[in-house]
Amino acid sequence: MATIALTGATGFIGRVLLKYLTDQGSRVKALYRPGSSSLPPKAIASVEWVAGNLEDADSLRALVTNVDAIVHCAGAVRGATLEQFKKINVEGVERLLQAAVEQGVPRFLLISSLAAREPSLSAYALSKKLGEDTLLEYDDKISWDILRPPAVYGPGDREMEPLLKLIRRSIVPVVGSKDGRFSLLYVDDLAEAVICLLRPDRISARQCFELHDGHPNGYTWAQIAAIAAQLNGKPAHCFSLPRGLISIVGRINIAIASLSSYQPMLTPGKVREIFHPDWVSDNSAITRATNWQPKVLFPDGMRRLFY
Repeated sequence: MATIALTGATGFIGRVLLKYLTDQGSRVKALYRPGSSSLPPKAIASVEWVAGNLEDADSLRALVTNVDAIVHCAGAVRGATLEQFKKINVEGVERLLQAAVEQGVPRFLLISSLAAREPSLSAYALSKKLGEDTLLEYDDKISWDILRPPAVYGPGDREMEPLLKLIRRSIVPVVGSKDGRFSLLYVDDLAEAVICLLRPDRISARQCFELHDGHPNGYTWAQIAAIAAQLNGKPAHCFSLPRGLISIVGRINIAIASLSSYQPMLTPGKVREIFHPDWVSDNSAITRATNWQPKVLFPDGMRRLFY
């Protein structure tokens, strides 16, 4: 029975990973932050909860002692400055890698973001790319893989839920470029990809893998509207959110953050991400490496959530 160290286990994606890992027979050592608003799930016999955070080297050493692999799912998605993002998305990765090397952990899987493909767009995107680059510095010390999921959705997701609820009502706000294309991924398919990469008979490729739900060339907003109409049995109503208005909100958020401890999601950098025209993933590398195949296209994911 393999033992896996998991960060981010109390978050949306992490909770699903925890279930998949334990269901397929792994023991899991899961990191959680005491006092966090996200408490660990109910007791599971094969899960050992380790109190700590990515800034605490001692807790990270405790987390990775006597494990066969690390799945690093934790990360910062809110912040106003590059320094705030780097604290978790770069320095946290390095501390975890240092602990892994000290304890002789053979494998490290980093769940990054498709945003890392375009590091010039935002502080968040740059921090995710720098976090990936940190693995290269440990190339001769540990085997590693990187996953770059696109927008991930599913039960328990709070970021995309408002948008998906509108789509359920046949209301489609065009968030970003009208002609932009983007890939999507149901959270269970992401968890299946992690399981495939962690197979004991597989040698880590030291490679970065993109993921999508099996829909070639991603989706357009027109396609999302057509899916909404088909699911709901009535035409979808589309409307565009003006970039200028969204940008103003982003700048206001930065001003508020400079005067308080507020960590915004929507910033000028995030606006640039939103309006980037190409967030289409390519599944071919991970399919060749692991035979992983996604199972849940967006219409099926919507049915699982709402129908």
